[in-house]
Amino acid sequence: MILSHPLIERIKELTSLIHHHDFRYYVLDEPEISDTAYDTLLRELRKLETQNPELRLPDSPTLRVPGQPLEAFKKIKHLTPMLSLSNALSESEWTEFDQRAHKILEKPLLEPIEYFAELKFDGLSVNLIYENGYLVHAATRGDGITGEDVTQNVKTIRSVPLRLNTSKPPQWIEIRGEAILPIQEFKKLNEDQLNKNLKLFANPRNAAAGSLRQLDPAITASRPLKIFCYGLGYSKGLKMNTMSAYQNHLQEWGFQVGQYRKICLGTKSVLHFYKKMEEQRETLPYEIDGIVIKLNQLSEMDHAGYISRSPRGMIAFKYPPRQEMTTIEDIIVQVGRTGTLTPVAIVSPICLGGATIRRATLHNQDEMDRKDIRIGDRVLIQRAGDVIPEVVKVILNIRTGKEKKFQFPTHCPVCHSPVERKIGESAIRCVSRNCVAQLKERIRHLVHINALNIEGLGEKIVEQLVDEGFVSQYSDLYQLTQERLLQLEGFAEKSSLKLIEAIKRSVHPELHRIIFGLGIRHVGEKTAKILANFFGSFEAISKATELDLEQIHEIGPEVSQSLTQYFRDPQHLSDLQKLLKYIQPIPPLHLSTNSNGGQLKGKTGVLTGTLTTLSRREATRIIEENGGKVSTSVSKKTHFILAGAEPGSKLDQARNLGIEIWTEEKFLEMVQIKK
Repeated sequence: MILSHPLIERIKELTSLIHHHDFRYYVLDEPEISDTAYDTLLRELRKLETQNPELRLPDSPTLRVPGQPLEAFKKIKHLTPMLSLSNALSESEWTEFDQRAHKILEKPLLEPIEYFAELKFDGLSVNLIYENGYLVHAATRGDGITGEDVTQNVKTIRSVPLRLNTSKPPQWIEIRGEAILPIQEFKKLNEDQLNKNLKLFANPRNAAAGSLRQLDPAITASRPLKIFCYGLGYSKGLKMNTMSAYQNHLQEWGFQVGQYRKICLGTKSVLHFYKKMEEQRETLPYEIDGIVIKLNQLSEMDHAGYISRSPRGMIAFKYPPRQEMTTIEDIIVQVGRTGTLTPVAIVSPICLGGATIRRATLHNQDEMDRKDIRIGDRVLIQRAGDVIPEVVKVILNIRTGKEKKFQFPTHCPVCHSPVERKIGESAIRCVSRNCVAQLKERIRHLVHINALNIEGLGEKIVEQLVDEGFVSQYSDLYQLTQERLLQLEGFAEKSSLKLIEAIKRSVHPELHRIIFGLGIRHVGEKTAKILANFFGSFEAISKATELDLEQIHEIGPEVSQSLTQYFRDPQHLSDLQKLLKYIQPIPPLHLSTNSNGGQLKGKTGVLTGTLTTLSRREATRIIEENGGKVSTSVSKKTHFILAGAEPGSKLDQARNLGIEIWTEEKFLEMVQIKK
């Protein structure tokens, strides 16, 4: 039977469209269509392929659906070895590498070498093999020569293209990358493991490795892994002169590449990049343990050659470790905003990741029992990103016998109400409606910078306001007077007036900020934005059923159940209604009846460098309020780049693509803001 030409073309069109929208959503974080429209395209493609299986293309998006569990991983040999890197642990060791590079390349020391610097992701190395543009194999690093075949698992990761986005792909190419699990997703995964009484992952790297090396691809598909690509193995039919150009090609082909990368001329430029990224390390959404420095010219890389199993043309410049040993001096219990009791270790002070650590979370009683943590133990402490320090393990072989087991309280340590633990949950909670510890945490969360952003209303002041009885619910914040504040220790005429003015400035917050600020279980910033964009008002959210909520992309059963429970609770609704008498949330721009779309409607911008009159958060807010979007990476879809002082590689990428470059002054003129 000869199938009609329009049918074949429609399957090709749907396949191409879905790949395009996957790239926009999973790589650029800039969706162009709604989840419903996306699902409609996918359903149509599935239907056509089911009716005509012989027409399914080798890069069909439906191939991302997990297959049957494997019995074991097969071995796969890399076309070229995946070598390990030599390490530099100090500035002097980095300088020595540069001196050796000059000697190998026969360059005078006064002539700076062109390097390419990028982040060293702390994950699991992978090797992706493409034949004529199609993904045919994916393997772990293994011993560098042979790895495990994880092709089916990698195909479930939507940031990895099944087909290179180019009309002239290389005949063969090995693309090296790192599978990682973002820090926030790592925390959620461990929370889920705790709730299911399963073993916790020690860190995001172990979680990424464990997720990718699952015999059941469905488990891999359920975890939000990302793969950042950066390296080049064997290639046939590829012409490229520099590593920076190669990474630009990776981005054009549809891969996720590191946002922070730079061409550096000489050692000082590399050191500046190293220190700059070290400063930003704690704010990154993923784990890094250093930077990787490569000879940018591929011809120089080839000329440098290899020593043992390491390339002589690149090196890893590592950051100080984030794990240290200390002693648990005591264990206390803290009460969170949802009533959860969390045990916290008071430890002998240590310096970790540039900060002095005196406390470390112990998660819950089950986790303490699993690790057999006792007061007096010597333990290994870990700090990862913005996650609070935690106890990784106890050093059992040096116990003295004087260590004491900790008994979890049967009553709330603050309000002394009985605590309870629901069947199937690891969390022990204080369920009292009148617990002041919960109230303090809820107020602190509401005034957080990502919620109401009331400047000056810090932890100690919140504690004073609650203890003095000035604040017992959200709306009480807006009934505070200067006279009342002057009754509190530490307040004077000027400071009290300043706080009152800050509270007044918070009466018109964006809707998603209030949704986040309410502290609803499982509702973080991203989910709050999704809810605000979809519903546009608290009234609409409160009427939604669990089924309604689960129709929204990225809203699962846990979140939907938590939301419906919150908005069916009379006390929560009463507190919210009282708060809304004082504040007027601003709906998303596209839902606002008073908006004409803004000066930047439909435009996507990228920020780079340091702005002088605006913070990045403020610039992002202004762009979004004017109808635009902010992306973290430059692509052909970028409309403008806002460049401040000391811009990074994004500026060069924008120039190469002919993208309009705005100074801060021009940007402020565009949105009609006077400095």
